[in-house]
Amino acid sequence: MTEHSYHVPEGGLPPQTGLLTDRAVFTESYAVIPRRTMRDIVTSRLPHWDKTRLWVLARPMSGFAETFSHYLMEVAAGGGSTRPEPDRGAEGALFVVGGAVVLSISGGEHAMKPGSYAHIPAGTDWQLRNDEDEAAAFHWIRKTYQPVAGLAPPDPVIAQEASIAPDPMPDTHGQWSTTRFVDPEDMRHDMHVTIVTLAPGCVIPFMETHVMEHGLYVLQGKAAYKLNRDWVEVEAGDYMWLRAFCPQACYAGGPGPFRYLLYKDVNRHMPLDR
Repeated sequence: MTEHSYHVPEGGLPPQTGLLTDRAVFTESYAVIPRRTMRDIVTSRLPHWDKTRLWVLARPMSGFAETFSHYLMEVAAGGGSTRPEPDRGAEGALFVVGGAVVLSISGGEHAMKPGSYAHIPAGTDWQLRNDEDEAAAFHWIRKTYQPVAGLAPPDPVIAQEASIAPDPMPDTHGQWSTTRFVDPEDMRHDMHVTIVTLAPGCVIPFMETHVMEHGLYVLQGKAAYKLNRDWVEVEAGDYMWLRAFCPQACYAGGPGPFRYLLYKDVNRHMPLDR
């Protein structure tokens, strides 16, 4: 089995001797936030979170991507929260990339390490703490849940990437695959968070153009990504933020696998009252 790695931001500040030149860009249809920009000076903090800071990678913006926010959380030793989510209508997905945390949810406790995933349904009480001696890092994706008459809300999900067999894309001989933490046929879910893996030299062979919004955090490897009219180079630690219908494709660069954590909104009618 291929060893998985998960990029964790370094923080700090670049040296005064460094150049300002970087790959950061914000356009009408996409943004690229490179790993080099995720420094101490751009971190935020949240109420009721102790010994915690975060990088806000995406937030709902009128005229851009509107369905989700994406945080990259850093919780120091002894930190965490007993009141993490202030919005009872918000569902969440957690994915741990560094250190370890304990998630308390639905009357149980779950030790979460790199590669651990949790889906937290809207209105669910939960807590999180770091009992270790080193900082923990995890992604937290939030979305307002869209209930549907006749469908019960989803249950909490706790999973580990290493225990899930990736689904190969058709006609790719397993060179392009998706690790799914929830059943894509389960209509109770209105968002999917998955891990996409492309082997070196593998390609997304057409310009995907679709209604789903995306947040893509590169966990491992590097690639050349086509976003709208532009080719951009991305590597582990970079974030791509795409509005609906932004054309997209990529070539995986090697020498190892190219892997990213992917958000998309799914399984609901398009609202007509905006």
